[in-house]
Amino acid sequence: MRGGPPQAEQPDDGEGQAVLGTGPSSLYAHIVNKDDIDGLLIGRLCAQIVLPEPDPDAWQDQIRDVCAQLRDQYLKYPGVFRAALAMMPTNLDTLRVNEGLLAILLSGGIAPRTAAWAIDTLSLYVGAYALERSLLVQRQRREGDDWVLSRDDLVGRFEALPSDRFPQIRQHAGELTAGSGHDRFDFALGLIIGNLAHA
Repeated sequence: MRGGPPQAEQPDDGEGQAVLGTGPSSLYAHIVNKDDIDGLLIGRLCAQIVLPEPDPDAWQDQIRDVCAQLRDQYLKYPGVFRAALAMMPTNLDTLRVNEGLLAILLSGGIAPRTAAWAIDTLSLYVGAYALERSLLVQRQRREGDDWVLSRDDLVGRFEALPSDRFPQIRQHAGELTAGSGHDRFDFALGLIIGNLAHA
């Protein structure tokens, strides 16, 4: 649809309209195509992000906090983050967040190109994490989607695998399924942020 006239397709389940506080007819009176809608949606969410004053002594915690805010905004409106994965940031509110992230990273002594690529990496990870979480929640709500297993069920399946073919998975089933809340999100951010100075 890039560059073409607006079609009947709307943001998932009317969530985009809810975020922008408008309906389809008034929305299309002010935008060119669906790409414009995506930019407005992500910009509206980014406007809610609180950016700290860059602190060289706390830059890693500041980056984690901004990423967690973005994660929570995406999870509040499942489906909206799909737009973020496929767009270049041009909305001023979106650029404000990128400006803030860049300022934080530079204050921590991160080289400019490394900082720029880190913003891209972090944005992709936050979006992908939100996508995974929202898909899981959607499938848990559907009747008949019994493939969504509890941790105990998953551990049981791993431990029942043939020991000659899957010895490591059997032995470490607990570790493979460990974590609650956003533990894995925090772990992945730690890996990315902790290695920036050496990139």
